[in-house]
Amino acid sequence: MSCERFITSARLLPSAIVATAYAPTPENHGYATASGNRARVGVVAVDRRVIPLGTKLYVQGKSGEDYGYAIAWDVGGSIKNMRIDLFMESESECSRFGRRDVKVYILEDQSVDIFALRG
Repeated sequence: MSCERFITSARLLPSAIVATAYAPTPENHGYATASGNRARVGVVAVDRRVIPLGTKLYVQGKSGEDYGYAIAWDVGGSIKNMRIDLFMESESECSRFGRRDVKVYILEDQSVDIFALRG
């Protein structure tokens, strides 16, 4: 399945979204999420007033480096309003990612298997 198919039938959030990244740490108990599901690449933390938990998304980088398909399974203390936090496997990946503006699409087909699409 191509990402174009899903993005074409997805709803772009109207505002610019600021993305940061997080990795497993002792403070967040490794891989625990607010939804009770295991965090892994493809999981994002959101402000649930903006994006409800369980929502399936596509995160597109403005510089051509997409995070790709994701699911909103987590929340964070500093994740408010139009911010998301992308799960990555290491602190060094998070540091390289930094803080970026991204476009976030809410997938129309919420039945898709995000992790299968990520490969």
